Amino acid sequence: MATDDIYILGINMTKFGKYPDKDVVDLASEAVMAALADGGVSMADIGILAAGNLMGSGGVGQMIQKQVGQTGIPVYNVSNACATGATALRTAIMAIKAGECDMGLAVGVEKLAGVGLLGGGGAPKTPGKQWAPTGRYGAVTNVDGLIGTATMPGTFAQVGMEYGHKYGGATFELFAKISEKNHAHSTLNPLAAYTKRMTLEEIMNDIMISYPNTRPMCSANCDGAAAAVVVSGAKLKTLSREQQRRAVKVSASVLTSDPYQEACQVLPDVNTLTRIAAKQAYESSGVSPQDLDLVELHDCFATAELVHYDNLMLCEEGGAVDFFNSGATWRDGSTPVNVSGGLESKGHPISATGIANIWEICHHLRGEAGPRQIEGAKVGLAHVIGLGSACGVHILEKSAL
Repeated sequence: MATDDIYILGINMTKFGKYPDKDVVDLASEAVMAALADGGVSMADIGILAAGNLMGSGGVGQMIQKQVGQTGIPVYNVSNACATGATALRTAIMAIKAGECDMGLAVGVEKLAGVGLLGGGGAPKTPGKQWAPTGRYGAVTNVDGLIGTATMPGTFAQVGMEYGHKYGGATFELFAKISEKNHAHSTLNPLAAYTKRMTLEEIMNDIMISYPNTRPMCSANCDGAAAAVVVSGAKLKTLSREQQRRAVKVSASVLTSDPYQEACQVLPDVNTLTRIAAKQAYESSGVSPQDLDLVELHDCFATAELVHYDNLMLCEEGGAVDFFNSGATWRDGSTPVNVSGGLESKGHPISATGIANIWEICHHLRGEAGPRQIEGAKVGLAHVIGLGSACGVHILEKSAL
């Protein structure tokens, strides 16, 4: 029977960092077993597994099953840029909504420590000064050299500068202040890859990666995994009162891609698909931006965080600079953003990020976030975006069961 009510029953993430002695199966299995334990269930209860991994060779879901339990259920292997984890979760949610099962499992895992600068497709850059057309889009070259818009730093640097040019106020110092906030927040998150508070001067004087983003203003490549168990509302009512109390309602689960625009054939547009996803999520959940108690958004760079204040409608259009300067996005502000430390501190093992952002929201809604707890949190939004293009937005609410 088809169902509309979906809850996150159990969720977990590994500590993000460097794991030279563990592979993707080790990390994913750790997250899966912990998520099952958190939900008080086992693999025997799970009706679908969706496994996200971007940089591997495929088939990670079946390899994880060999570690955690092979029960003959369908496995979906998911790859969808930085939205891979959120897409895996949405895959499990859709199966439950369709009535194919009443409980599903999603996991995202990546090993990225030491991989260096990633291009749009994770491919190394060709050395030399001469361009040669290759591949399906070989007739189109980057407009600004070897670094250019085919790499993440080049793209998101331009995105931030474009916003500042259009609306004003987006200075190098302002972007550094966003990073300063996230590094400060990370000191309260024991699972973050980096938990060091950094001064504004340290951030601004660090190595410049792609102006205006210095190294501390960029997401950290690292290893990690996150997993979530989702359940139908009907099934949840048959479980214990404690399981019902800790369950987190998924009020909206949205995935979008770029609509056609002539401009985005040159510079990827990270704005439109996010704004569309946010609008759909607010409409389907009945939640407004003003109702949000906290937000975990995709700050792959400090410049990205600024534009997504606007794209997620946390402020009026063009008002992201004033919104940040008001102090709203700090832990003690009106709309705390990236209390986890964000991708700049927590780290960004690509396929794990989408579920890890949801893990952070869930812990606040459950009242289990420890010293970084946002008191009284009832509603949160998790957002990820991947060039290529994919955007996932989930709105989560404290269980009323």
